[in-house]
Amino acid sequence: MNSRSAPTGATLAERARRVIPGGVNSGQRSIPGLTELVIARASGAHFWDADGRQYTDYHAAFGPPLLGHNDPDVNAAVTEAGRRLDLCGVAVTDGEVQLAETLAELVPSIEKVLLTSTGSEATFHALRVARAATGRRLVVKFQGCYHGWHDSVSLNVISAPDKVGVADPISTGILPEVLDATLVLRFNDVAAVRAAFAAHGDDIAAVIVEPVPHNVGCLLPDQEFLRTLREECTRAGSVLVFDEVITGFRHDLGGWQKISGVTPDLTTMGKAIANGYPIGALGGRADLMDLFSTHPGAPAFFAGTYNGHPAVVAAAIATLGKLRAEPVHEHVYRLGERARTGITEVLADLGVPAVVTGHGSVFVTYFMPGPAPRSYDDLLRNDAGMFIGYRRRMPEHGIFELPLNLKRNHISYAHTDADIDHLVDATRAAVRDTLAAGGVTELAGTATMGGATPTGGGRR
Repeated sequence: MNSRSAPTGATLAERARRVIPGGVNSGQRSIPGLTELVIARASGAHFWDADGRQYTDYHAAFGPPLLGHNDPDVNAAVTEAGRRLDLCGVAVTDGEVQLAETLAELVPSIEKVLLTSTGSEATFHALRVARAATGRRLVVKFQGCYHGWHDSVSLNVISAPDKVGVADPISTGILPEVLDATLVLRFNDVAAVRAAFAAHGDDIAAVIVEPVPHNVGCLLPDQEFLRTLREECTRAGSVLVFDEVITGFRHDLGGWQKISGVTPDLTTMGKAIANGYPIGALGGRADLMDLFSTHPGAPAFFAGTYNGHPAVVAAAIATLGKLRAEPVHEHVYRLGERARTGITEVLADLGVPAVVTGHGSVFVTYFMPGPAPRSYDDLLRNDAGMFIGYRRRMPEHGIFELPLNLKRNHISYAHTDADIDHLVDATRAAVRDTLAAGGVTELAGTATMGGATPTGGGRR
């Protein structure tokens, strides 16, 4: 199809809405103000829309392509795997063995590991096996942390102020008894953790936490908080689960557990593990992992037709190999620091109260006075109108940051110093224009990942 006959983004978006509910295949992809955006191509640090416009991508699909879009080495590994093998769905392949050995070598908590197709599946199975191991009912999660789409953790992510402290499911259709089995605590609140264990420790099967809650931008954990989780879980016989679907491999080859020195019982991974190919993993203590039905006679059922698909396994092996062999983390950490420093200077020049924070390759600008936030409660001060408003203007300057409240940005190995210079200049222009327009006053339709009418009480 030549360029003259190629359909426009508007045409394709309208066709999509006729046959796909809302025109997209994930609830976080329908973006107010960008409803005619259709992606046609991606390479390195950039993507192009159906109308030929180029964007430097800092959204990065919520973080998987750490090496950059369409990394040639990863793609070559996938192509080579496809020449000799496809899905057989029985036994194990040499690639699965190699990947499992690599994960066990790299991640401190992993003695044994199982592969899934998504991070949500990994967290689902982590909680299932924790309940199987302990015979207990309750799960502890933290306000602002997102652990996937399954019912027991689908609550209290990006909540409105009046929903903090009560059950705030992100979906209807969840049974009340499921909500009631989840305790939601304040992140970085040591006293709340100790109180929850004092009151319910004998019935807490698991504590699940994003060691860095990146689903609300970037809340950096206090070391005492992570140590307290480890201590209380050990004392009560509960299972500590680190959800490193985002932090794993993006921040360090050993995940945040290596950075912090706090080792969980189970670890879930995904996203950057295969540079965007659809794979997840659950690993941890051998005695817990051996409770899955992959071990004959074990009680916790585990299955998935596409688990360990040769193509995604090859992508993961190639990605981890490149992360080990090349200065990927050094590069993205340096550019991340340049981005945070440059944006901080721009906002200071413009007289805008803001906190530019993040870690390594992740950066996010909260429009509020400092200091840096420590919990979700602190993020309620963020000016969502400014946050969304400037991001809606960034595409005018060839930059894409997801224009939804509190969402983080990502730098890849494919980004350059020139890209960061462009980012800083574009931020200045977009923030200046947003100030002139008074921000965004109409936020209807923006995703909040909260606010569904609950079907049960739930507890904090």
